[in-house]
Amino acid sequence: MSPFQITRTLPEDATDAALRADVLLGLTSDPKTLPPKWFYDAHGSELFEQITELDEYYPTRAEREILATRAGEIAAATRARTLVELGSGSSEKTRYLIDALTDLRTYVPVDVSESALTQAGQALVAERPGLEVHALIADFTAALTLPDTPGPRLVAFLGGTIGNLLPPERAAFLASVRALLSPGDALLLGTDLVKDEQVLVRAYDDAAGVTAEFNKNVLAVVDRELGADFDLGAFEHVALWDPENEWIEMRLRSRTEQTVKIPALDLAVDFKDGEELRTEVSAKFRKEGVRGELASVGLELAHWWTDTEGRFALSLSTAR
Repeated sequence: MSPFQITRTLPEDATDAALRADVLLGLTSDPKTLPPKWFYDAHGSELFEQITELDEYYPTRAEREILATRAGEIAAATRARTLVELGSGSSEKTRYLIDALTDLRTYVPVDVSESALTQAGQALVAERPGLEVHALIADFTAALTLPDTPGPRLVAFLGGTIGNLLPPERAAFLASVRALLSPGDALLLGTDLVKDEQVLVRAYDDAAGVTAEFNKNVLAVVDRELGADFDLGAFEHVALWDPENEWIEMRLRSRTEQTVKIPALDLAVDFKDGEELRTEVSAKFRKEGVRGELASVGLELAHWWTDTEGRFALSLSTAR
């Protein structure tokens, strides 16, 4: 068997169909929305990599610190022989886990990007003889069927990405993850924590304007893929803290009254001067809230690690 395999569970046209559906629903809703997953074309992914290096954006550094210092404890607690990573991307931070998991036999990265999976997977099998990589081209928010691999399994969902899901979506997602776990398996979950509002807003509205460009990139994706005529200069980036819901909202605010045409959908979308389009929710968490959300789907919080400044947490939970 080849040490690197890749399986497609998404139809070839699934991305285009999903984009059309999301744009049609989101831009005809009140208020208007677009899902954050459409930030990440090649240019958007490059911009996000730049964001992770900004002084203001702490989550990536904080999570990397936890993984670097706690990977051995995670390995000892799980003794995983299979590591499944949801939304794996470049698999860069995952290397801390792979190196620490001495019993690891199989790595299963799950992502919608075939190119990212291929590049990361081939690099890993070259670097680590004996490791099998079985990549899945799949949407991790949908029901997954994992390959037949040895247990125990550790499912990792890093980066605080769970915060991009609204509470009902989080509950459905966590229930779907619980369904993947057998006795002895575990979930490693990255969550950004509630903290000072100024720290949070700066992380999503950096002085260099990289996040603003990243935010507007969702409009460039709709222009390119659906023939829309969004003028990126006619929108401004907005990042706000919602204290009631304890999340950051990223929005794009129309600088003027305008109409955007989207020929592929036979759609014209009117914007009022100052009207806002929500592009991302990024929820922040508290330990007891995470414990409660896990418990509601039958997962028990077993370990909780934070970085030295208490900004970000990794939690390890097991099936009850």
